[in-house]
Amino acid sequence: MSTPPYRADHVGSLLRPKKLREAFRNLSAGELRAVQDECIREVVKLQKDCGLEVVTDGEFRRISYWEKFVRLTLGLEVRDAVFTFHDAEGRESKFTAPYVSGKVSRAGPITLDELGFGNSKITMPAPSTMHFYRFTDWGNAYDKAEAFFKDLGKVYQAEIADLAKAGCRYVQLDEVAVAILCDPAAREKVKASGENPDRLVDLYIDAINEAVKNRPAQIVVGVHVCRGNYKGMYLSEGGYDSVAEKFFSRTNVNHFLLEFDTPRAGGFAPLRFVPKDKGVVLGLVSSKTPQLEKMDLLKKRTEEATRHIDAARLAISPQCGFASTMGGNPVTEAHERAKLKLCVDAAREIWA
Repeated sequence: MSTPPYRADHVGSLLRPKKLREAFRNLSAGELRAVQDECIREVVKLQKDCGLEVVTDGEFRRISYWEKFVRLTLGLEVRDAVFTFHDAEGRESKFTAPYVSGKVSRAGPITLDELGFGNSKITMPAPSTMHFYRFTDWGNAYDKAEAFFKDLGKVYQAEIADLAKAGCRYVQLDEVAVAILCDPAAREKVKASGENPDRLVDLYIDAINEAVKNRPAQIVVGVHVCRGNYKGMYLSEGGYDSVAEKFFSRTNVNHFLLEFDTPRAGGFAPLRFVPKDKGVVLGLVSSKTPQLEKMDLLKKRTEEATRHIDAARLAISPQCGFASTMGGNPVTEAHERAKLKLCVDAAREIWA
């Protein structure tokens, strides 16, 4: 496969309705499940009304994009992260992160209950999520990170196999660490802590490859490279230049979903390193701000990207999900709907 499976795509999470947010806080497990089911049916209809061919459950059964994976995997718990979110005005926000408290194994299905509403795509946090946010102290259950990722890879392999049996055809891994390791400031922080950022990039590429190893033939895998997405804030900036050649060539997936919504994401030149048997989804529409992008600008930017990669191997999407955590980004459902529809309309015009 040399093209993404859909010309208009999106990145998993969608805004949680108020009734769902309140249900998480106030209702029993059974009552919550009923509200989740109702809200998922509504958000699937929203996506289909926008014209999307691929839909998700909006991650409505999760508090955050990685919370459920950690909660249902043995050997993982939650502690404070060593990084902070920030915005252009300099505001910062701390956050929590996975921590390896013991030997890791799969106790049972993690995302299987997110299928069944007409959706055939499942998003999961990339393996690096369980390591990088606390890379200076990620746990002492394993002598080496490579052994940890070997065990963690078995969790992903079993989950993907079960998803395929249940009808899933598209798995997306949300990779944040590699994007942070594009940021010169973050790379210096890593070095100051005694770690080699390039070694970590290699480690995380190998971890993805282990996770998707032996996947069923019908499963398409895309990796979303994300600079952080929390209430409109971000974790890092910087283009893909420092990681592009090895990440695009060595990561054994079908396509990449890449953020290009702001200048801090850098230019399109790194796309020249994407092998000819892999595709790219251009994240040109921002899920962080309410302003609706202009169609002419989306066409122009896509044309700029084709100087480095064939148009036939491209697609378009928002740069990230609209609600990586329960709170969501500072946009409304009307903004979300308009932006999803814009991606569909742009795809129809650009690849007509």
